[in-house]
Amino acid sequence: MKKIFAIVTVIALAAAAFAQKAGDKVSFSSVDMAGNAVTSDIFAKNKLTMVNIWGTFCPPCIREMPDLAKLNSANKSKGVEVVGIPIDIVDEEGNVDSYTKADGDAIIKQTGADYTHVVPTKDMLDGVLRNIQAVPATIFVDKNGKIVGQMYLGARSQKDWQKIIDSLLSKQK
Repeated sequence: MKKIFAIVTVIALAAAAFAQKAGDKVSFSSVDMAGNAVTSDIFAKNKLTMVNIWGTFCPPCIREMPDLAKLNSANKSKGVEVVGIPIDIVDEEGNVDSYTKADGDAIIKQTGADYTHVVPTKDMLDGVLRNIQAVPATIFVDKNGKIVGQMYLGARSQKDWQKIIDSLLSKQK
């Protein structure tokens, strides 16, 4: 039991040491699920961007997507946007798996998650996404492209996300 605890502690500390943290800059150049160019400039048009990292294999991710779509609509006037990143549609080199991408497209349509979904690149996998070990994982990015607050693991209700958004907005300048 002590050995298991020690191993779990070491893994947790290593993940924390290399995890993206508040103040880190998020920079990328990619495409959305429709193939349109998208860059980290997307952050500049909002006070706050909610970046939700999800997987096509993840029931909690899929269950929360309709709420994320509602949050996206409800918060646009406040300068908040939701962006999704389906992390499992590419391999470790950033090559798109067409079957998994098709699953992602179907999930987006089925859940009404009509916000932007960015296809991860190798640079993203090596950068902002490098320590994502579980999904859904959510970070918030300010208009300057910097992470604000903590990373949130796990799905939440629309009401719970709204509380987090309102709290983070109140701290924005």
